[in-house]
Parts: sequence; C-alpha cells; structure tokens
Amino acid sequence: MLLFQLIKLLLSDPLQFLIAIVILILPLLLSITVHEWAHGYTAFKFGDPTPKIQGRLSFNPFSHLDPLGTLMLFIVGIGWAKPVEINPDNIQDKSKLMMVAFAGPFSNFILAIIFIFILYFVIVIFGAEFFTQKNGLLGLVLVLLGLIIRINFALGIFNLLPIPPLDGSNIIANLLPDKLSRAYYSLSPFGFPILVLLLISGGIRYIFDFAMELQKILLMFIDSIFFNIL
Repeated sequence: MLLFQLIKLLLSDPLQFLIAIVILILPLLLSITVHEWAHGYTAFKFGDPTPKIQGRLSFNPFSHLDPLGTLMLFIVGIGWAKPVEINPDNIQDKSKLMMVAFAGPFSNFILAIIFIFILYFVIVIFGAEFFTQKNGLLGLVLVLLGLIIRINFALGIFNLLPIPPLDGSNIIANLLPDKLSRAYYSLSPFGFPILVLLLISGGIRYIFDFAMELQKILLMFIDSIFFNIL
C-alpha cells in the first residue's frame, strides 16, 4: 500500500520522502480541484446556484478535499473528494444533468492534454537528451509533468465507470428513462463495496492499464501534430 511505502521511505531517507510527497500531492490536488470545480461551474452555468452558495466554485483545494477520502487514498489507493452538491430541480434537464456529471472527467482529459503540450514545449526548449538523464530541478519537473498527465487520464477514466457514486453512474442514470433511472440509483449502497472488491481483486489495475494505453495512443497522435507544426 502507498501509505506503507511512504512510511518506509520516511524512515530510510527523509529528504526523498519530502520530494515524493511534493511530487505526489501537487498533481493530486490540482487534478481533484479542477475535477470538482468543473462539476460545480457547469451546474452553476445551467442555473443551479448551490455549488456557488457552498463555496465550490473555487480553485482552493481545501474547498474540495474530504478528510476521510484523502486518508483512504493513501491507505488503500482509492479515495474521494467532497461531492459537489447540486439541486436537480434547478436544472430539470437530463441532458444538462448528464453534462454536469461528465464535466469532471472531461476537465481531467483537458488538463492532461494541456500538460502534454507543456511537456513537449519544455522538451523542445531544453532538448530531449537532457531529460533522459532525469537529474536536477528540470528532471523533477519532467517527473511532475508526467505524473500530472497520468493521474488525470486515470482519474478521468476511473470516474467514467458506471458504478455509483462515480460520475459514470450519473451519466448512465440520466440517459435512462425515469423508472430505470430510479432502479439504477437504488444500487448506490453497493457502489463502494464493488470498488473495494475491484481493488482487492486487482481489477483497478486493469482499469489504470487501460487508461495508460489510451494515453499512449493520444500521445502518438499529439506527437505527430506537434512536431509537424514545428
């Protein structure tokens, strides 16, 4: 588990532990914050003031972090942020509610693509040969950019799973007729146990592997566009 690995690193090399914490925490905070902000901002634009009233239209990570969810992320590898509350009565349009649900994962994909281009520009400026050495401050920047990209791809794909309370379940529910939607939401109490089962069985790894494969395909596509432009 990640927590045990960090404790082991702390005991063996405190400086490397601090570096690892920075490298891990910064991408997580950025990814989670943008994800939750996107949900709230989309709902607000569609006429629901609830996220704004509750202070969720903020890029302050502490407005979105859930203490228990953050702790569980380090202990078992699955965590969660504070859900953005919306009032469906203020929107009353299933397509818009679906877009609110999709906004979070979509923001992670956009963030990943933005940082892919940033990474490419940095490589062009300093040269790919420098980064193969992975040393110094810029080497740390390379690791950080790569981690931001991977976390956002994985977070986006993971949240699209049709398992309550993940965003994918809200997308599916708003695609279904009302009767089927209510039946689907009745499965919500089983959502977290299913996620734990996926973690224990190793199913989560296949999901993240799938995310990495999609990332490779997108990187190849962006690579061809980027260097053709240059």
